[in-house]
Amino acid sequence: MKQQTIDEAIYNKYIAPTQKKRGEYIGIEIEMPIINLAKKPVEETVAHKMAESFRKHFSFKVASKDSEGTPYNLIDEKSGDSLSFDCSYSNLEFSMGKRRTIFEIKESFDKYYAYVAKYLKRHSHTVTGMGINPHCDINHNYPIPSERYRMLLHYLRSYKEHLGEKGAHFHKRPDFGTFTSASQVQLDVDYENLIDVLNVFGLLEPYKVLLFANSPSKEYPNLLCSRNVFWEESMHGYNKRNIGLFNKPLRNIDDLVSYIKETSIYCAERDGKYFDFSPTPVKEYFNRGNVEGKYFDGKRYRTKALTPEIGDIKYLRTFKLEDLTFRGTVEYRSACCQPIKDSMTIAAFHTGLLEKLPELKELLAKDRVIYGRGHDADSLQHLFSAKVLPEFVDQQKLRNQLLKILSLAESGLQKRGFGEEIFLVPLFDRAERLSNPAKDMLEGLSSGERLEDYIERYAVL
Repeated sequence: MKQQTIDEAIYNKYIAPTQKKRGEYIGIEIEMPIINLAKKPVEETVAHKMAESFRKHFSFKVASKDSEGTPYNLIDEKSGDSLSFDCSYSNLEFSMGKRRTIFEIKESFDKYYAYVAKYLKRHSHTVTGMGINPHCDINHNYPIPSERYRMLLHYLRSYKEHLGEKGAHFHKRPDFGTFTSASQVQLDVDYENLIDVLNVFGLLEPYKVLLFANSPSKEYPNLLCSRNVFWEESMHGYNKRNIGLFNKPLRNIDDLVSYIKETSIYCAERDGKYFDFSPTPVKEYFNRGNVEGKYFDGKRYRTKALTPEIGDIKYLRTFKLEDLTFRGTVEYRSACCQPIKDSMTIAAFHTGLLEKLPELKELLAKDRVIYGRGHDADSLQHLFSAKVLPEFVDQQKLRNQLLKILSLAESGLQKRGFGEEIFLVPLFDRAERLSNPAKDMLEGLSSGERLEDYIERYAVL
């Protein structure tokens, strides 16, 4: 297949949407762990019945059913809001349809969350605001029985075929998607600003993890934010270009298209069946006569040759911390699910800073608090995910820089004129204390508080 054809497919999927005239909208996705208060596995029937009760109460439509006929994705066609289960029936997600203001999103989110929380409480379950399900070693962590999720877990389990390969690092929890919860925001991006947005917000990642870390885990005991590492040290990170940050600043759109050609595709669909295969860089995949794919025939996995088609570009999925989507948006996906009362902080933070992109670019270009010391943004993001800050960091200067960034976000939100800066208040407190929800929880637990106390505290609306 001609490289020009591949370039055009990438351009049409990712770049062309940024050239269309659109309003400035905000979209939010919030994943939250469901927990059985009896310290037993989540009862899937409780989750199923909650979703059905929700559907009737809010007049949502069924968008997707699993292979057993159980709805796992509900949608309100007018607003675009949806309730779904992400990977498993113990991970609830609200995807909020695009709105112009954060207040509009919060109004709907609060209404949905309150209904779900009340229903689950009646059945000795709860939903809370944590990046790792605190009962991940209690729950069954079964994937939703659907073509896509079955394929996904099969692909993630294939890490065993690559053990020992140079540069490959894998954890032993390919089921991590069933118990990790993110809070993601999508913001429209213009063609003219696209490269700056990806570069500048990439430099911001080390500061973000200081504010939003909320996923300690026993698999990574030294980290406050382990959620990102679960993705990186899985098959999703087999090709490092599919995860994390860009390995160097992008100079222009051609650089971005070339980068995307180096990312890997690992699945495609034929006749309603998902096939997964060894991750293959895009530029190689479309030049192969066939790839050896595996699919589930209803009883077991079978192997079959798959002929690449240019339309398979729609199955290319990366998991970068700043991910350009086919919607003409950038999805900021590095933040853990936050305590529920702070759910809008992530959207407020990014929305405000996007309004002040030139000023943010200048601030980070001159940064000598964390930069200029031999570490790039990617390594700093990992260092700042740890429980203990690196010795080279001056904590007072770090605190001051965080406050400068937050003040910039605040002025950006004030410029919008909706009063959304109120959602940043918890972040100013975190910056002053150089803390985050994960650090607060671990310090509380070490002082004698119970995990149940934090499950309840982080569930408060």
